[in-house]
Amino acid sequence: MFDPVIAPSGTLLGLLQRGRGDGTLHALAAPRAEALAAVNHCVLSDPRHDWQVENRSLYYARLYLDLHGGLDEIEAHLFGAEDHLDPEESRTGLALAVLGHLASYGRQDALLLLRRYAATGTNWAWALDELALRDDDAGLRGLALPVLARFPADPTGDAELAGVVRDAFEPRPWRLWAEDQREAVGARVKAAQEQGSFDRWQRQMRPAGPRPGWSVRAVLDWAQEGYERGAVLHGPAARCLTAVAGPEDRPELLAAARDGSAGARGAALHHLAESRDPAVLDLVEAAVDAGSGPVAEAAVAAYRRMCGEDAVARARAWVRRTDELGTAAAEVLACRGTAQDAGLVLGALRGTIRSAGPDAPELAVLVDGAGRLDIAVAAPVLRHVYRETSSSQLRGRVARALAATDPTFATGFAVECLWDCEETTREVAAQHAETGDVRVAERLRRLAADPAEEAEVQTAVRNRIGPDLQV
Repeated sequence: MFDPVIAPSGTLLGLLQRGRGDGTLHALAAPRAEALAAVNHCVLSDPRHDWQVENRSLYYARLYLDLHGGLDEIEAHLFGAEDHLDPEESRTGLALAVLGHLASYGRQDALLLLRRYAATGTNWAWALDELALRDDDAGLRGLALPVLARFPADPTGDAELAGVVRDAFEPRPWRLWAEDQREAVGARVKAAQEQGSFDRWQRQMRPAGPRPGWSVRAVLDWAQEGYERGAVLHGPAARCLTAVAGPEDRPELLAAARDGSAGARGAALHHLAESRDPAVLDLVEAAVDAGSGPVAEAAVAAYRRMCGEDAVARARAWVRRTDELGTAAAEVLACRGTAQDAGLVLGALRGTIRSAGPDAPELAVLVDGAGRLDIAVAAPVLRHVYRETSSSQLRGRVARALAATDPTFATGFAVECLWDCEETTREVAAQHAETGDVRVAERLRRLAADPAEEAEVQTAVRNRIGPDLQV
């Protein structure tokens, strides 16, 4: 999937693509046709950089409800020829999730589209998962034959079916179909369930990895073998070393961390970092100074896991480096530094925005650090990131940091955050938004009564409604 093209933050489309609360407020004030066109654009061209962690489906479903939007555009998207040419989940996943939420709000047209797509569409498993949460037993039973017809009644088809049943995210449809009295349905699904259970048992009986009694050398060799076949085993190998290594093994581990092969060296560095060996910081610096590559990456990753005062002290010396170790040092100070490190964290925050922009992955930890250290002078920088980032996850972290650093948050961004696409951001808003604003009081009441809202958000809302509002 290509990176999405995000419109400027000051436009209606840009606000909706980002999932900002202001997007909803502007859409409800805009001409209905223009607003629906922008919403459809977002749903049919997923604007998320990481669709597996960012939320948009409930946000867009609520907009369809508020705008009384039809589903013709979604229907054309799901059932067009491209559905067979581009089978990637990311092409249709957002549209199917939006339909799922609309079905939970009672939109029968959304439910029927989901059933039809589960029977004929390429991304049928996603549609079936949405239906598993919302459809009745009769509706799900009606899908048994078209779904099973996707798997030929031969050894290859039966093996594929067993894998799908075993790995199903929502098992409810398969359990219903296993109770079906028809031979082509119930018996076949039961056989697939049994095969899936047998596959799990076989994997458990043939574990691949360290065994009791392994030596330090055996664990390092295992880590290197994993590296050579493309599996990064630094973390698991470090945990194994914790179990098998004794004081007498330290020279071998130091030698591996200094001059070993890439996989073994990464495992040794991680183990020494976790055990807070006094030599590990110098070994990390030497690995990074030797040049970029897998060993340097492993060294930086090992350093990020350190939590002692020695790691913090070294971070103060490394934070001005312009390489990955400097970035990691800034993150260590953001997570574990003290008030004396506020200036260094703020400098790293500003420098990252200048060099990498408001979507840089490194900003997440630095933003958290600005809030944790209560860096009041960081508020203007945080407000800039809030407005411009296309990551709703990062925006939520910025909202938490602003709640700690910006005295205007309660009457400013906190109000629009009540309509944000991320439930954690709505939770922060429910805790801080100024209830003197009539929009806030009404929105809190609506969130409290919405059955689709997350429990944590509703808890925060009810805590505010109790002392502050009369419902």
